Amino acid sequence: MKNFYEFKPMNVGRLVIWTLFAVPLLLAPLVFKSGLSITVLSQMGIAIIACLSYNMLLGQGGMLSFGHAVYTGLGSYLAIHALNAIADGSLPIPVSTVPLVGGLAGMGFAVLFGYVTTRKSSTTFAMITMGLAELVFAMSLMIPEFFGGEGGVSGNRVTGQPFMGITFGPPLQVYYLIAVYTFVCVALMFAFTGTPLGRMLNAVRDNPERVEFIGYNPQRIRYTAFIIAGFFAGISGGLAALNFEIVTAEVVGAARSGAYLLFTFLGGATFFFGPIIGAILMVLAFVLLSEFTKAWLLYLGLVFLFMVMYAPGGIASLFMMNLRVAKFGHLKSLWVSYLGLAGTACVALTGAAVMVEMIYHRQMDSAMGSELHFMGLALDAAGASSWFGAFFVLATGLGLFELCRRQFVEQWGHIQEDIEKQIQRQEAL
Repeated sequence: MKNFYEFKPMNVGRLVIWTLFAVPLLLAPLVFKSGLSITVLSQMGIAIIACLSYNMLLGQGGMLSFGHAVYTGLGSYLAIHALNAIADGSLPIPVSTVPLVGGLAGMGFAVLFGYVTTRKSSTTFAMITMGLAELVFAMSLMIPEFFGGEGGVSGNRVTGQPFMGITFGPPLQVYYLIAVYTFVCVALMFAFTGTPLGRMLNAVRDNPERVEFIGYNPQRIRYTAFIIAGFFAGISGGLAALNFEIVTAEVVGAARSGAYLLFTFLGGATFFFGPIIGAILMVLAFVLLSEFTKAWLLYLGLVFLFMVMYAPGGIASLFMMNLRVAKFGHLKSLWVSYLGLAGTACVALTGAAVMVEMIYHRQMDSAMGSELHFMGLALDAAGASSWFGAFFVLATGLGLFELCRRQFVEQWGHIQEDIEKQIQRQEAL
């Protein structure tokens, strides 16, 4: 008689990875205790869900969407209305389930809009999503009864009966609710990548004609994945509504959709953990970098430009490339080159940043005089010495960086050749 029960050993590596993901979520508020830190951590959790849901379209399905904020934003609106309904006593559900209301709202609108957008692919799909996004944003200003006009819709998350003393008034309690949703949503989206639907979505991305030839409908696969992505996007929006207790038209704007695209790409759309990196960078850029300098959008644009040119796979691809090098024991020979590249790049960036800040000061703050302070330096935007010094630092940094880069490229080429030889020897054995 055939034995239908098999012993499958536990995947220890995967268990370690998920533990390493859960532990920071649990312990981060104990390390970063300030109010600003808790707010930033909460926004990171929300952004991780949003960027991963967007990557279900871009990275896994090859669908370049310019309107993903529609589903996070409409999820936020329905969630804030649900929160107000709970306060009125007309919706008898716990406050902790409000993000699920946002998820169902995002899924519902994905069912509606996705039927139109997923009928096309490639550039046409991208243009349709952009048109729908602009339509929803225009409606947010035309229907104040639902969207609240320019002032938006506000709510109060401290409502209903407390459960075990949890009122969701303190930001720390909201953070842990967001952390739980983040962990569960990330786990579910990772599980999706291994399902038959997830694998077929990858196939539709790579070769839709072959998928259709073997009997599957590429449009139906894209549509189903679009609905699932809308659900997780709505959960992200619902969490944001709970966290901020106000929803404005900005949440469905083109800038929000562009941020999801930009930072998902920067993190690495071809890897599952890439959007997680991108989401963390997005929050740091919007919350911290924007407070540090008025030219933060320019810096962000330059980073995106250089990543597209030199690392189109995103930060995750750089990590995986070096992980491959480390696997074959060559990473220790590169640390001097990395230090040289990092040091010279910092010198060049310092010179460039000083010039950018002086330009911004002259254009935006000229009424405050020509003097400014940047990175502990006293600069004179009208003085030739400051401009000459910044240019000299920039030119010196670029020259040294180019020397280090050429040496690194040659060393990297030799390492890759050696790795290929090792792989060939292993295959021969």
